[in-house]
Amino acid sequence: MRHFKLIMNKNILDLSVLIWFSFAFISQFVFATYVTLFYGKATLTGNLENWNKVLPHGYVKGEGLGNFIVGIHLFLAIIIIIGGPLQLITKIRNNFPKFHRYNGRVFILSAYIISLAGLFMVWVRGSVGGLIQHLSISFNAILIIIAATFVIINARSRNIKQHKNWAIRLYLLVNGVWFFRVGLFFLLYINKGPAGYDPSTFQGPFLSFLSISQYAIPLILFELYKFTKRKEKLIWNYIMSIILLIFTVIIIIGTYAVGKDMWVPKMLE
Repeated sequence: MRHFKLIMNKNILDLSVLIWFSFAFISQFVFATYVTLFYGKATLTGNLENWNKVLPHGYVKGEGLGNFIVGIHLFLAIIIIIGGPLQLITKIRNNFPKFHRYNGRVFILSAYIISLAGLFMVWVRGSVGGLIQHLSISFNAILIIIAATFVIINARSRNIKQHKNWAIRLYLLVNGVWFFRVGLFFLLYINKGPAGYDPSTFQGPFLSFLSISQYAIPLILFELYKFTKRKEKLIWNYIMSIILLIFTVIIIIGTYAVGKDMWVPKMLE
């Protein structure tokens, strides 16, 4: 009987993970569609200055190399947002191993380039926000490079378990920008407006917290999930499931808010 209960509660935890991942994937797909349509249209029509409607200092007249780096960053963001989740789906990994390998290589290379491009955009091109946000973004980029490297190391050594763990960490890290936007618009929706920061300067304690938590919280949740799996205690399964469902609700509300106020209107421009 105890064994049956443990199996049932493990299924509850796995179901909670599946629900979280499903809504995250949907939200990320909408985000990727927005980036493709808005920035893609601006690029193809030659109206690169439209980048600046959303991305301050995204386009600077006369700075060809800098504009190219920003463009590469945006293009690879689409590849990462779409390709990342596909690496984690078991059926795709098992049934299409060749796709998994090649998609993984593209994903890793994109992660390296997008991190370096992000550092350029923050410290050379310039970005909104304060020093804490810039340092946090830079640390996120460094963590992405580290995680990507360990994904490669463990793949080559055939350490599948650690390869998978680092792949999940990398997936969470490269989606920091998405986590930030969903978290910000969740606050705006719940509070009916800004709180904890100045919208004119885009600085304040909440944004400093969010710039760190955009990768720290997902990583902590993943480590808690692994801890729960090891402990095999029913109470931990329940607690972890509830935590995941709470963050799923945040994703749903945040995605609805940012989609309604930003992503969809920009797609239709």
